[in-house]
Amino acid sequence: MRKVAVAFSGGVDSAVVAKAAYLALGENAVAVTAASDSLAEGELEQAGSIAEQIGIRHVVVATREFSDPGYIQNAGDRCFYCKSKLYTEIKQIQQELGFEVICNGANADDVGDHRPGMIAAKDFAVRSPLIESGFTKQDVRELAKDWELPVWDKPATPCLSSRIAYGVEVTSERVRRIDLAEQFLRSQFGIRELRVRMEANDLARIELPREVLGAILHGDVLQEVVTQMKSLGFRYVTVDLEGFRSGSMNDALPRIQLQQLPSK
Repeated sequence: MRKVAVAFSGGVDSAVVAKAAYLALGENAVAVTAASDSLAEGELEQAGSIAEQIGIRHVVVATREFSDPGYIQNAGDRCFYCKSKLYTEIKQIQQELGFEVICNGANADDVGDHRPGMIAAKDFAVRSPLIESGFTKQDVRELAKDWELPVWDKPATPCLSSRIAYGVEVTSERVRRIDLAEQFLRSQFGIRELRVRMEANDLARIELPREVLGAILHGDVLQEVVTQMKSLGFRYVTVDLEGFRSGSMNDALPRIQLQQLPSK
């Protein structure tokens, strides 16, 4: 591969792919990041900072997935539409700049999970070097640490739209509400990894690590959380007693009817 465009979120997986591409190809590698309403505050800026540290050329594109009815409908295949928008934009850059290959940061642990975005990657002939090399998430983190990438221990930060229950329409207002709620809870409990899931009827389902579940149930703290969440527009506020679980929205997939994924 002589020229490579890397789909770059700034997370540990895509950072390792971008670093490897830059080490091998120098100026013949470019990192492409989506500017999207579904990004949590600060994520786009951090991606730019990581790209600068790596030394790789960084391009930001507007994906506008919130204008796509398939994405907004959120029927379980939302990621397909999102990634299709991203790869369409990268394809345009690829053609303009003469880049031959698009790569993403999918790793070996992603195989077999519910990831409609990987169908989009296949449609656009996107390569997944971490999967092809058999790299697990742990392998990726260890390599990122060796390369002194500051995101080596960064928790997974999927897009804010992934917090919205399948079947509930995705809107910019809803993802902003979720972002503000998670910012509040991080500052309140001093933890990095948590989720505010939005269920139907404006119900907030808070997922925290089990070791801090007791803290939120304390009377004064609980009332402050409820007050803050309702001020953001949530009608009901609940705490998930199972604690934080990455990808817990996928638990509902067997009970919903997924759309037929369109072919390219």
